[in-house]
Amino acid sequence: MTPREKYIASACIGYLSGSVNTGVLASKYLYKDDVREHGSGNAGATNMARTFGLDAGAVTLIGDMAKTVFSMSTGWILEKKWGMAIAGAACLVGHCYPIFFKFKGGKGVAVGAALSLMIDPRVFLSGCAAFAVGFGATRRVSAGSIASAIAVPVAGMSLPLSYQRKLLSLFAGAVVLYEHRPNVKRIFAGDEPEFVFAKKEGEEA
Repeated sequence: MTPREKYIASACIGYLSGSVNTGVLASKYLYKDDVREHGSGNAGATNMARTFGLDAGAVTLIGDMAKTVFSMSTGWILEKKWGMAIAGAACLVGHCYPIFFKFKGGKGVAVGAALSLMIDPRVFLSGCAAFAVGFGATRRVSAGSIASAIAVPVAGMSLPLSYQRKLLSLFAGAVVLYEHRPNVKRIFAGDEPEFVFAKKEGEEA
């Protein structure tokens, strides 16, 4: 394969892997429902946990991070740094706009977390710390996610990393922030709800 063909293959593998949305599949086959019909309407780990409980959120988080690691690892095998970056970016796009599910997916937080880990553990830890501060201060996952989306590119650009990794950190942060536009409006309006897990059957509301 030529380098160009490897770039295209990395993009295709990343996008198709990203389009395999864990939340949609888990809600359909495990809970006989569609998570996109509940809560915020997206298929990410937060809405899964809010709708179906902690286990559902954990399964979604692990699945979405795993597909990201797979995509970026495959991209690295195909064309090293550029292959990894292209596959990671394409996976994030596929997750948010999955071709298999009418282009309606998640907001990219779990995928963005896995991207940051693959970029550099220090970038990942910076994102985690920012998330903890944002969530801890507000009890709103969206606030933590937005803080993390800002911290990841800041850390990526500050560390001595390859420019492919720097570009990927910028892209990841920009996409996650873009997907959280409605949350930003609700936060400023004071309408963004605090995070609570779904109640189990038999528990009082």
